[in-house]
Amino acid sequence: MKNGLEAMFDSAYLSGGSAAYLEELYEQYLEDPQSVDAAWREKFDEYEKVNDKKEVAHGAIREHFRQIGLNRQKIAFSQGGGNATADPKQVKVLHLIESYRARGHHHANIDPLGLWKHPYPTDLSLEAYDLGDVDPNKKFHVGNLAGPEQQSLKEIEARLKSTYCNSIGAEFLHINDLEERRWIQEKLEAASSSHNFSDETKKKTLEGLTAAEGLEKYLGSKFPGAKRFSLEGGDSLIPMMRDFINQAGAKGTKEIVIGMAHRGRLNMLVNVMGKKPQVLFDEFAGKNAVVEEGNSGDVKYHMGYSSDVETDGGPVHLALAFNPSHLEIVSPVVIGSVRARQERRNDTNCEQVVPVLIHGDSAVTGQGVVMELFNMSQARGFYIGGSVHVVINNQVGFTTSKLHDTRSTAYCTDVAKMVEAPVFHVNGDDPEAVLYVTRLALEFRNKFKKDVVIDLVCYRRHGHNEADEPNATQPIMYQKIKKHPTTRKIYEDQLTSAGTISKDDAKKFVDEYRDLLDKGDSVVLNRIPTHKNEYSVDWSPFEGQSWQSPADTSISKKEFDRLAERICDYPEDLPLQRQVKKIMATRKEMANGEAKMDWGFAETLAYATLLDEGHEVRICGQDSGRGTFFHRHAVLHDQDDAEVYIPLQHIKEDQPRFTVIDSVLSEEAVMAFEYGYSTNEPNSMVIWEAQFGDFANGAQVVIDQFISSGEQKWGRLSGLTLFLPHGYEGQGPEHSSARLERFLQLSAEQNMQVVVPSTPAQAFHMIRRQMVRKLRKPLIVMTPKSLLRHRDAVSTIDELTKGQFQNAIDEIDKLDKKKVARVVMCSGKVYYDLLKKRRDENLDHVAIVRIEQLYPFPHEEVEKILASYKNANTFVWCQEEPQNQGAWYCSRHNLDDAVPSKEPVIFAGRAASAAPAVGYASIHNEQQAKLVNDALGLD
Repeated sequence: MKNGLEAMFDSAYLSGGSAAYLEELYEQYLEDPQSVDAAWREKFDEYEKVNDKKEVAHGAIREHFRQIGLNRQKIAFSQGGGNATADPKQVKVLHLIESYRARGHHHANIDPLGLWKHPYPTDLSLEAYDLGDVDPNKKFHVGNLAGPEQQSLKEIEARLKSTYCNSIGAEFLHINDLEERRWIQEKLEAASSSHNFSDETKKKTLEGLTAAEGLEKYLGSKFPGAKRFSLEGGDSLIPMMRDFINQAGAKGTKEIVIGMAHRGRLNMLVNVMGKKPQVLFDEFAGKNAVVEEGNSGDVKYHMGYSSDVETDGGPVHLALAFNPSHLEIVSPVVIGSVRARQERRNDTNCEQVVPVLIHGDSAVTGQGVVMELFNMSQARGFYIGGSVHVVINNQVGFTTSKLHDTRSTAYCTDVAKMVEAPVFHVNGDDPEAVLYVTRLALEFRNKFKKDVVIDLVCYRRHGHNEADEPNATQPIMYQKIKKHPTTRKIYEDQLTSAGTISKDDAKKFVDEYRDLLDKGDSVVLNRIPTHKNEYSVDWSPFEGQSWQSPADTSISKKEFDRLAERICDYPEDLPLQRQVKKIMATRKEMANGEAKMDWGFAETLAYATLLDEGHEVRICGQDSGRGTFFHRHAVLHDQDDAEVYIPLQHIKEDQPRFTVIDSVLSEEAVMAFEYGYSTNEPNSMVIWEAQFGDFANGAQVVIDQFISSGEQKWGRLSGLTLFLPHGYEGQGPEHSSARLERFLQLSAEQNMQVVVPSTPAQAFHMIRRQMVRKLRKPLIVMTPKSLLRHRDAVSTIDELTKGQFQNAIDEIDKLDKKKVARVVMCSGKVYYDLLKKRRDENLDHVAIVRIEQLYPFPHEEVEKILASYKNANTFVWCQEEPQNQGAWYCSRHNLDDAVPSKEPVIFAGRAASAAPAVGYASIHNEQQAKLVNDALGLD
């Protein structure tokens, strides 16, 4: 049995028109013979023997393979009864076929309004190939074009136009993988434009269009002028999604996670997800249930929903993610959620949980997080087997509609080509074509495990929202829209003309749907009661918990000995880099109590304890395997063959998953991914680590819209932890501050925790506390840089086995508290600068108190510590950050409240500044010395 490539050599596919492709393949062979298929390699080996040289000019290569193709055509034409002498027109016909495959989409009928005009591709004309004067009935070999081996020129052109220039414009020749290209090509050409749907499917499609249009009209008449971001014009989305869900369920999918912004969201909630219309009507009327105390709620077109529906393959769980107005930011959140669900199901084929991302045309091309998302799609740490992307392309971005204003590419979907995703542009007014490409997209995604894009070209019947007047900015478009029949009307006429249904049947669909809306119950008739299964996540134990919930984070000495040994163990024959080997040797000394523990040891041990207790751990960042500051070394690299060994994956048999990922160079999409993951895994320690703390700036929208407010707006719990390296080390404005002030400014209603641990033991207990106590709130950690190896920033075994996380730490030196007149409060690295100076100057009247948790502020602990200094009359807050940054402005009221005398707390730190830090080490050192002296009361 010949494989596909061998068959190609014996077919007319190896034609003169394939010369460019064969040249590429040959260049790949020259670079690495093993990188091409054995059949190709054999042919290229033969060519090398004939030419007796390894380097051949491109032109010669191209001509050589072109000649092979011509010879094949001569043989094929001869065997078919034609002239044995190659017909030059035959080659032109094959060129024509390839041009349609590559450029047919530019001439496809994909715009319902007929306004979207590409310049006519001249290379699709017969004249471009000198075929204009050829007898249209003359037969030619068609290579691998669907249909008979020989077809007339007229038949060839008709098939090509029907396949590539009808309601579907397919882009797939940018894909390098031959199998993927051939698969798409064969599917499209075999179907041509005949989709052959059953009458039952056609009726369901009309029902879906009736529902889509019916809801919008109902809302428009019942709540005129209210914002709803109507789907009208893109109505085919509803039958499309209904069919997609059923098809996916039939293929074994158990969960579908959907992300989308505003356009059509209410329609999706009611007509696909099964949200009760009455609940939506109450939201419009402002009669929705009273929001619980501490929750803000959100507008109706941001809300998520989950439900279960019956499909031909059994129940499928649907989840529509909550989404803020930042449009595309929900996409990586969805992918993170999908990854967590797949791992929970051990879905290694990535078919039980499938994501659908619904974009707007201007957003998908205009927002950079989309590029980041595509870049992540095949990366190891974020792989989910591909996403199905649907673009609701209404050809207007807010009010911007001109091509040269919205983008610099031919299509809004061109960003998808970076990962060689196929793109199917489809006319939204041809619902059968929409259904066909939807099924094709699902099949492609499941077969090749990569992203695929459906560009649903449509329009919006109203303005950006229902209060807008679109004629003010798009007069020509909206004059056309006003006269344009709805998709449902077009399709109804098509079905009644064909005799598939009667006019009475169509009217019955409309009446029955309106009756369902009037009743207010779910209009999704295949919806089933939400059922829990072994993969359902129970968040109830974490609801209503206080941040003061008890948590015993200590471990026994026996546990310490066992786990410390495991994290230090690695194969004896594993050759390590010299410095790493020394670090591992030092860790063994720490495990044996021969040396105090540093940050890397305590942190790694904390993860080991969580794994041992049944919690999964996932750490993701741009340098998380070893740690940006060369401290973690969770991944050990074999210096001979670059293989890796991860001690934390060998804590015990059948342990939970430990994942550490050196991520793609992204903050926004990756942090959003980790947030999405964390919302589906309450028992997993999920950490996003910044390379430097200020890099979190690139993900500020994730912090603002999800991490800090997701629970208040949507009731979504998350235990995501952010590790943000922070500390003034003289490294300039960009690598000093993790912008502590921003997190404190966002802190309210106990929405998250902001912590600045100063010792390895504190880091150990902080990590454990995040999982041990029944509380799931985001944890923001200002992690250190120089303290990772600071000689004083060390901890003892007792501090791990007997200690707990301390929200505030009193003076550690044995000062006579009665003599203390000045108390300096601080957080983070500056503590060690203050401590050294205080000791050097023998200032026994100054006590230093560390506040390790800045939010929620530990009032009781701090007040108790400060009250013990009965003779103190001066209280100082010292920070490295400028006065307008850091903790001062957001925490000053808490500090003042904690002082027994109620005297105002004095500030010691850098002067207010527009930049986080200076760029010169000498100035930095002067500033640092001054703020330390100021804090301690020295000149």
